[in-house]
Amino acid sequence: MTSAATHTQQSTAPPPPPPAEITYSGQYSVNPLAEVSFRRMCGQIPAVLGRIARLSWRTDRFAVQLLLGCQAVTGVSAAVLLASTAHVMKPVLGGGPPGDRLHAAVPALLVVALAAALGRGSTAVATYAERRITPRLMTETDSALVEAVCRVEASAYAEEGFSDRHEAAEMGVIRTQVMVSDAQRFLSALIRMVTAGGVLSVLNPLMLPLLLLAVLPAGVGAVLTARVDYEIHYANIADRNVRGMMRWWATTPKYGDEVRANSMTGYLVHWYRALSDRCDRRTLAAAPRTLRIAALSALAGGVFLVATWSALAWLAVSGRIALSVAATAVIAVQTTLAALSQVVVNGAAVFHTSLYLGDMQAFLDDAAARTPKRGPAAPCDAVERIRLDEVVYRYPGKDKPAVDGVSLTLERGQILAIVGANGSGKSTLTRLLTGIYLADKGRVTWNGTDLAGVDPAGVWAQTGLVPQIFAQWPMPVRENITLGQPRGHDDAPVWEVVDAVGLREAVDDLPAGLDTLLSREVFGGSELSGGQWQRIACSRALFRRPGLLILDEPTSQMDPRGEHQIFERIKAIAAGRITIVVTHRLENTKVADHIVVMEHGRITEQGRYDDLVHAGGVFAELLRLSQDR
Repeated sequence: MTSAATHTQQSTAPPPPPPAEITYSGQYSVNPLAEVSFRRMCGQIPAVLGRIARLSWRTDRFAVQLLLGCQAVTGVSAAVLLASTAHVMKPVLGGGPPGDRLHAAVPALLVVALAAALGRGSTAVATYAERRITPRLMTETDSALVEAVCRVEASAYAEEGFSDRHEAAEMGVIRTQVMVSDAQRFLSALIRMVTAGGVLSVLNPLMLPLLLLAVLPAGVGAVLTARVDYEIHYANIADRNVRGMMRWWATTPKYGDEVRANSMTGYLVHWYRALSDRCDRRTLAAAPRTLRIAALSALAGGVFLVATWSALAWLAVSGRIALSVAATAVIAVQTTLAALSQVVVNGAAVFHTSLYLGDMQAFLDDAAARTPKRGPAAPCDAVERIRLDEVVYRYPGKDKPAVDGVSLTLERGQILAIVGANGSGKSTLTRLLTGIYLADKGRVTWNGTDLAGVDPAGVWAQTGLVPQIFAQWPMPVRENITLGQPRGHDDAPVWEVVDAVGLREAVDDLPAGLDTLLSREVFGGSELSGGQWQRIACSRALFRRPGLLILDEPTSQMDPRGEHQIFERIKAIAAGRITIVVTHRLENTKVADHIVVMEHGRITEQGRYDDLVHAGGVFAELLRLSQDR
């Protein structure tokens, strides 16, 4: 086929389908603002200020004290500034020679200058205190979120909406970067507003209610706009979450070869743009609403502002207030207006922050409730026997159990092989054996103790797991092997497991040996092949010297020499532990003392290799198919 014909065929091909619409049902599908009243929304501002204060107090007490002191100084300086202005205006606008009037105003002018300098100085110190708090506060909330996700029950990952609630909580972490600044500016503006408003009410009580009416519409409009913004944010969570995952998978160098060689680029870019356009459409659809809110609030505020200035002019012209008082009132009105505007802007920002912090706190509370709390019992030092009694486990939202009525006994020194087709329940069974998942029915016991009543940290301290999908940590080789385990300054135990998995030559070839950073994306880092990374994963499990060693397809990316070396090592260390091998390479099951075959979550065959080969069942069929190539 010619290139022109190929181009014609491509140009007439239908466009790729758009990403699926993601909709949810249940408790997490409801917008939390849908039924919240305006009064309740405004009432959240004091609560969120209190929350910010408590978080900040735990982070840096001195900085919080400094901030509060600066707010007090701001209020005093603003009151002194306006009061002194009135004293300045009286001689300046009075009778007599200009020199005498200026001379009489000098003391009050000095007080005005001092108050202004004090106010500016307190603002600078407040900025310093804010910059002390913000980085540490963001680190604390970010670390708390990471820890919550790491410690949550593994079954929570499979529950509806968990990932999207996590995404919403991430926005709360991002908002911590500005929340102290917003709160500080809100309080500072509120103090200036109250101070200026107090001076204005002393000058003439009629001015204050008019001024409040002038700015109140802007406040209502800002809060309503924040509510619309959050509604859009809430509607876009799912698409933004998927788009973030798509971005990582499409741009990470680890999968660049697959993306390019399989002509995925066009479709991935289409998907990314389609998700972005969908988010943009929701945002643009809300623009008319925000425009109406802004226009109506500006119109109402303008009407009341004209009334305020008209009232001030009438009071001055009619002689009801002195000219010096009128001049001071002008300054007070301008000061109050500026402060009120800042109260509105920063109050809306604080309210906006409260929504995201609420999401974050709700997620943290939910994650804390899901942190394993299974009982105070501790497992024995040595794992002698693991037993499953009619164990059933079903993933959330699934109709059929992944493990269905499995009974099995494992003894120390035994090597068990688990085989079966994809989706037969092999990996789920290993998660039940390690206590990562708890059985819905039946019991999993270690040395006779039910894992449901055992501290999971004690169980996992005796477990070594090489999963099918293992992490490639951007750390030096040494830390990749010893991760999570205490170690001394002697690298002999590290080299022992490096030799055990046949990785000595590869490590020696690295620029800095065990100190080489394993991340090509970082300057100075190096990369390993897939098989070498799998050896790192195996060495990590072996370094733990666990009582229960589980290897789920541990050699799928290794060459025959590496595979042989790993299984020889498994046989050499089997006497001191219970070893489980999950594999599709049935020839490797010869190393096992016992083999179980799983189908649809059940054990359908079990026995030794030679027995199963001649039994004529599923194992024999799978073995024959693997050899018929």
